[in-house]
Amino acid sequence: MCILLFKFDPRPVSKNAYRLILAANRDEFYHRPSKSADFWDSSNEILSGALVTNFLTADLDSYSYLKKVSVEGHLYNGFNLLAADLNTTKGDVICYYGNKGEPEPVFLNPGIYGLSNSLLDTPWKKLQYGKQLFTEVVKRSQDLTKEDLVEELLTVMNNQEPQLPDPAIEDQGKDYIRPILNKYAAVCVRCPGYGTRTNTVILIDSEGRVTFTERNMINADVNQWKTSTYEFKLHT
Repeated sequence: MCILLFKFDPRPVSKNAYRLILAANRDEFYHRPSKSADFWDSSNEILSGALVTNFLTADLDSYSYLKKVSVEGHLYNGFNLLAADLNTTKGDVICYYGNKGEPEPVFLNPGIYGLSNSLLDTPWKKLQYGKQLFTEVVKRSQDLTKEDLVEELLTVMNNQEPQLPDPAIEDQGKDYIRPILNKYAAVCVRCPGYGTRTNTVILIDSEGRVTFTERNMINADVNQWKTSTYEFKLHT
């Protein structure tokens, strides 16, 4: 049950402001094989965990790509996609498509958004609480060093306070989720053998400088973590 929170501000008024602040958790079985995000080759063109490869390698804008995906969206189990064009001549753009929602992708207005195992901004209590904590940090982002901002966002994404009762989560998970509902209904999920195993924070400032921080669990041990940070500038 992953969760993603982000603030989109395509035209920040201050040089200390961020065009994008994103924080996300990846939840799955601890022992499932996976790779950390990395640059794909020596060109350093794509930093990714090897998902949505068609968009990253194709010469399509975000809306056109999601529009193409939406044509066959009904053939698949539920999924959500966010795609962005940043530092373009037309300005920053973020688009969203969920195959259980509207039939076509939508352009997102500037603002703060949240996404979990449902459509964008579905008011699950854990998502609303996560957005509240995220918003409190974002409001102070211009007064924090970049390093402190990353640390505070990681603290938000590791909050284990269950947000109950929440009939929406219980109904979607049905009998499978009820035994672990107390853990599942938190921003950070901690169940035996399953839960949050990766935290990701992405910052893009007004000058197009990117800071990508990923914190990964090591050896399926909740007490062992490795943090990697990449810094680069967006192409103009």
